Amino acid sequence: MLQKLMPKSDEFFDDFDAQCAATVEGTKMLHALLSDYRDVAAKVQALKDVEHKGDEVAHTSFNRLHKQFITPFDRTQIHSLLSRIDDVLDFTNAAASRLHYYEIQSSLPDATELARILVLSAEKVREVVAALRHIKQPEQILAGCKEIKKLESQADEVLRAGVGRLFKSGVDPLTIIKWKEIYDMIETATDKCLGVAHVIEGVVLEHS
Repeated sequence: MLQKLMPKSDEFFDDFDAQCAATVEGTKMLHALLSDYRDVAAKVQALKDVEHKGDEVAHTSFNRLHKQFITPFDRTQIHSLLSRIDDVLDFTNAAASRLHYYEIQSSLPDATELARILVLSAEKVREVVAALRHIKQPEQILAGCKEIKKLESQADEVLRAGVGRLFKSGVDPLTIIKWKEIYDMIETATDKCLGVAHVIEGVVLEHS
């Protein structure tokens, strides 16, 4: 059982929780920006600050991983989990930054919907990651991972439909290129949530 392998310190789990909290906060900020498209520069900077906070947590945990002899589960899995959670927030921040750098003047419904699905995915990631502390209910964790997969599929569908609408909209090609990149980044963030789920499934199946 995973509990037998745990060190006395729960520092890694605390790091996972802190990373997930920052990620959920960042995704909510992106969704809020796209839902109420005002004060873009200030909102983008605030999200960037959250992304830096997540990076600091990841950096601290990576250092601990190299120094601590006993870890709660396989080092490679810990590294992958930290990296994939970090990726979710990185792509969320990248999407927001491009809204500002590309001087996007107004939001689009498909972008807002993608961001909404991303929030749900990040919240589900936080839930299943937190459940790793208590591996006695693997079914619950695996069910959460399945929900993340469903959300990622929904994001794929929204992306395809949204890109189709972009090309039919009649807007200039440069605007289409800008928005397609932003769509892709938000959808990639949901892909990274799925990556987190895959790592967690591996941990649960090995240790439950």
